[in-house]
Amino acid sequence: MSIRHRVRVRQVERRSSHFNRVDNTQLDWQRSDGRWQPIERETVDHGDGAVVLLYDPRRRTVVLLRQFRYACFINGLDDLLVEAPAGLLDGASPEDCVRAEAEQEVGFRVRRPRQVFDAYMSPGSLCERLYGFVAEYDHDDRVGAGGGLLHEGEDIEVLELPFDEALAMLADGRIRDAKTIMLLQYAALHLFPRRA
Repeated sequence: MSIRHRVRVRQVERRSSHFNRVDNTQLDWQRSDGRWQPIERETVDHGDGAVVLLYDPRRRTVVLLRQFRYACFINGLDDLLVEAPAGLLDGASPEDCVRAEAEQEVGFRVRRPRQVFDAYMSPGSLCERLYGFVAEYDHDDRVGAGGGLLHEGEDIEVLELPFDEALAMLADGRIRDAKTIMLLQYAALHLFPRRA
């Protein structure tokens, strides 16, 4: 169902166009009762992204990474952030993105990625749409050391963890990244049968 007829954009002012594009928009929104309401919103757009959870169902392991995230640091995280490999699409397809990011960040080739969601991560102000994938891996898929790209400021530690340990890290707060939480919860429901 389209809502396009309920939105009238009056003015868009670009506030920043560095890594993120920040716009301040004045618009009118037609409320459910038919009245028009003026609204002002600031939006942040750095492009869409994709994330992949590599998992080995036989050994019950997953591949994650740990890296510095400045935005999290200034918001109280005095530690490195544990995440699944991810990146911005930058014109690539979501599938091509996760293949490239997995090789760059954790050193694994992705054979058959399967998309399990696409979601808006913080819809109050971020435009980002994130595509979530899962992909089986084994040790033969290791093609490099990972670690990320120096010119992008990446300094990545690769983590291959038992799935139950990753779930424990989620439960006790050591994993706090939303996209990674979503993929680990998907894995708990669909990829790793519960042990008796």
